[in-house]
Amino acid sequence: LKFQGLLRPAPASVMEAKKPSFTLALCAGGCAGTSVDVVLFPIDTIRTRMQSVEGFRAAGGFRGIYQGLSAATIGSAPGAAMFFATYETAKPIVGSVLGNDTALSHSSSAAVGEVAACLTRVPTNVVTQRMQVGQYKSLQEAVNGVLASGGLRAFYSGFGTTVMREIPFAFVQFPIYERLKMTWRDSQQAPTEPWQGALCGAVAGGIAGAVTTPLDVAKTRLMLGTARAGAEPYKGTANTLLRISREEGAGALFKGIGPRVQFITMGGLIFFGAYETASDLLRAVGWS
Repeated sequence: LKFQGLLRPAPASVMEAKKPSFTLALCAGGCAGTSVDVVLFPIDTIRTRMQSVEGFRAAGGFRGIYQGLSAATIGSAPGAAMFFATYETAKPIVGSVLGNDTALSHSSSAAVGEVAACLTRVPTNVVTQRMQVGQYKSLQEAVNGVLASGGLRAFYSGFGTTVMREIPFAFVQFPIYERLKMTWRDSQQAPTEPWQGALCGAVAGGIAGAVTTPLDVAKTRLMLGTARAGAEPYKGTANTLLRISREEGAGALFKGIGPRVQFITMGGLIFFGAYETASDLLRAVGWS
């Protein structure tokens, strides 16, 4: 599983081994999510710049690769916490309808968690991405600029597209994750280890990330709030996808697919290690 944007593996791959308490999982997940965002932030900046209207070089190239890190760091833990809280709350409810511990049940619970997380994640993503392409130089300038451009509503530019990206991501990733784990388990004639589950989650996430790249490109264009010179701003998911395909060719819908897949797969493994480390540290100080 994963937290997108944030783009991370599902709690299932790291939780199924130790079954931590809800509060411990919440804090450990927040710490792990922040670790992924900070360590892999340059890759995310490259993805954003590749997907921008201006193109990679005009949007900054490799210069200022950490622009927007402050906004991403501030929003990381709350987004992860919102996902965990909603996911754990939805899981028994969804499980009572779709069956416990099924791929459909986990995918549906994760999708609900992602939608809730978008409420805190999208505003910070808007600020982060506009800083990444050089629209603003500081966090305060970015917040004031976004607010001036359209009020509070501007902070939720691309919200619908983000939700539309997260839901299919969850439904693509989890069945692949389960299949990979089952194949590995059968081949070694033994249950998979936690690190093996994390690796399966990272690979599955990479595949799901590649498939949903067009929606990620549309989300980036909407969040950046820019269009080609003389053209009207992008409006809505369908309009944005059609315009990109018509004006730049269908291949443009897959801009940034390399960094996106790299972020998700590497992020899955980093998340696993950071989650386990944070959990052990919290247990060491008496948090069960």
